[in-house]
Amino acid sequence: MSKLTEFERFVIEDRGTERPFSGEYHLHDAKGVYLCKRCDAPLYLSESKFNAHCGWPAFDDEVKGAVQRVVDSDGIRVEIICAACGGHLGHVFEGEYLTDKNVRHCVNSVSLRFKSSDEINLKSETSLATFGGGCFWCIEAIYSELNGVKDVVSGYSGGDAEMANYKDVCSASTGHAEVVQIKFEPETISFDELLEVFWMSHDPTTLNQQGNDVGPQYRSVIFAHDAQQVDSANRMIERLTEAKVWDRPIVTEVTAFKSFNPAENYHKDYFELNGEQPYCQMVIKPKLEKFRLAFADKLKK
Repeated sequence: MSKLTEFERFVIEDRGTERPFSGEYHLHDAKGVYLCKRCDAPLYLSESKFNAHCGWPAFDDEVKGAVQRVVDSDGIRVEIICAACGGHLGHVFEGEYLTDKNVRHCVNSVSLRFKSSDEINLKSETSLATFGGGCFWCIEAIYSELNGVKDVVSGYSGGDAEMANYKDVCSASTGHAEVVQIKFEPETISFDELLEVFWMSHDPTTLNQQGNDVGPQYRSVIFAHDAQQVDSANRMIERLTEAKVWDRPIVTEVTAFKSFNPAENYHKDYFELNGEQPYCQMVIKPKLEKFRLAFADKLKK
């Protein structure tokens, strides 16, 4: 997560608005991709940008699955937020007939970061997957070793952003699950392959529990970023159920992704930095060794 200035926090976190015609990208027309200022997730391609003469950057399409729509606090407008981190982007409007797609994402420049086509290889686009399967330390350590996985971040999904902290989540009353958000290259590793690792990395038949970790924050859950991920997850659950891989029913929850809140910094790369801790030695290390044997052909070189 990038460190934000006071004004950037006002817009991105407090849902403020920059003055019209004042933003860096209002009339910006370079070729490239616009990223979330807070988490660097790709949001918009330059091909989707147009001049709406409104005073803010305007786009008539977004990177698939990158932008989430929610009803604004005024109950009238539709707010748009970064699907990866929940940062405020602006608002979306339809029915203005400004382009053939008839939609306008009105975005604050301060919510964006731009990378030119020379800086980023648009052909190697990344996608997101968000899984919960017990303690996020375990899942993060496993997915970090896969070829085609660019980044793995531990965090919280399923509850309100203001309650997304380790202390509150551990109270088991926030609705959050401990999850990892995985940024991956679909051309190198598919979502179905990530799912295969997911099933192997935890017990999907224990409700709200993984080993000695008990509570709804440890539930088995897939937060799907699009309809294709929903279909893939449900199809795989059906196949695993028919094959009777486990003696008990699969209780994994498949639900639509809404938001992700990164965990506190001390959770990042926990196994790598704290590998000699008893929990790492007794719980994470055996799972990691089992994973390496099962998926040796998919590991980073």
